[in-house]
Amino acid sequence: MRRILTTALAAGFAAFTSVGMALADPVLGTWQTQPDDGSYAHIKMQKCGAAICGKIARTFNSDGEYQSPNIGKTLVIDMVPGGGGYYEGKVWRPSNDKIYVGKMDLSGKKLALRGCVAGGLICSKQTWTRVD
Repeated sequence: MRRILTTALAAGFAAFTSVGMALADPVLGTWQTQPDDGSYAHIKMQKCGAAICGKIARTFNSDGEYQSPNIGKTLVIDMVPGGGGYYEGKVWRPSNDKIYVGKMDLSGKKLALRGCVAGGLICSKQTWTRVD
């Protein structure tokens, strides 16, 4: 009886684990930002509660990798999936230290990220590329 229970628990755990991995959000992972004034960053997208957040993991310029004071700061804030690769939340722009209405659209290995004002009517867009 104990052996049957142990086997059943192991099978249930394996099924639960594989379902959890299958349900992993496709936007999770590391993304490279579009260059801005010759500099770009790697953003690590991960779960933050029921939403997605992205932190600056590495920064680069024309000379290579450098240690920005922004490493570790959250750039993508509380993005909630809306289905079909669409997300809404907030984005932080380090150059002016402002937070904007954020929108993301995932398409394969490309992530279109927008920071918007005026209720989402006027947006600035960057296209990021998956690193991992």
